[in-house]
Amino acid sequence: MTGSEWFTAAPGGLNRYFTELFHALTRRPEVAVSAVAWGATGGDHSPGARSWGAAGGSTIRRARVAFLDRAGLRRAAVLDRHFCLYGPASIDRRGRLPLVVHFHGPWAAESRLTGQSEPAAKAKYLIERLRYAGADRFVVLSNHFREVLGADYRIPDDRIAVIPPGVDLSRFRAAPLPAAAPTRTVLCVRRLERRMGIDTLIRCWPGVAAEHPDARLVIVGTGTAERELRAQAAGAGLGDSLVFAGHVADDRLAELYEQASLTVVPTTALEGFGLIALESLAAGRAPIVTDCGGLPDSVRGLDPSLVVPAGAADALGARITAALHGALPTPERCRAHAETFSWDVAAQRHVAMYRTIA
Repeated sequence: MTGSEWFTAAPGGLNRYFTELFHALTRRPEVAVSAVAWGATGGDHSPGARSWGAAGGSTIRRARVAFLDRAGLRRAAVLDRHFCLYGPASIDRRGRLPLVVHFHGPWAAESRLTGQSEPAAKAKYLIERLRYAGADRFVVLSNHFREVLGADYRIPDDRIAVIPPGVDLSRFRAAPLPAAAPTRTVLCVRRLERRMGIDTLIRCWPGVAAEHPDARLVIVGTGTAERELRAQAAGAGLGDSLVFAGHVADDRLAELYEQASLTVVPTTALEGFGLIALESLAAGRAPIVTDCGGLPDSVRGLDPSLVVPAGAADALGARITAALHGALPTPERCRAHAETFSWDVAAQRHVAMYRTIA
């Protein structure tokens, strides 16, 4: 397996997925798995994990180092690449290795949404197409990204496997909802990027606060849109009812879930699944999500009313308001739903897929 960064080095959905899938595969006795990415591996509990070096630095240098590293190919039966820019070609002295590509999202399209130039986005698209060439299987987390692969990258449907992600159920516990307190917390854990819909959440918050003066919105995360989002919140005069918490460690995140009444995942574009929604459910907190990409898959079968239209501030505000009045699944129901998503099941499905091409 080759990835971008280990989650211990750079928290984020893609890195969490790569790290957790690797750990789940190592638990399978019939599988020998190695994995390499940038940053610290947390190697004391990660046998088979390697690092190309410290995270950060020149992208060109990192791509070159990763491309020239062939150590992991010596005994491999399958190469599973999780980010198009990093990792060797699927060819060694024995010939071509079967190649799996995990499609976590359209890199070029995401770059456009962060404000990068059109030439830069086109260059990224060409790199994606080049690195996807010849792949035997593509893995996506939802039917939505299967459609994106077909429409934007012309990948045949019979080469795409939809394998939902898992959630680490041991990291969270479904604590009871907080007892009566001076404030009730709505939690949003997202990278602060334009496509994540935080601006929509901030737009709807004055109406929520008017209905529930005791409510507080806590936004966890950092990103390129942080400055403009802080300016938007300041301009709305939200004061102490909205808090930007920045980056928080995993143990602190678990505490924030326990203190929250609900969570919000307001993405407006390019959402493959939304692992953070599963984490919220594992912690016993219902996530209100948008109908963006694969996000509805996280709550499908639990409560359809948790899904609101992407970018619709009025609808989002109304659903949060209703949730604070008590219109939410219980912590027990949320946890039971999360338990239907297992990393061990995801690993089992990957092994079955690997065997079809190895």
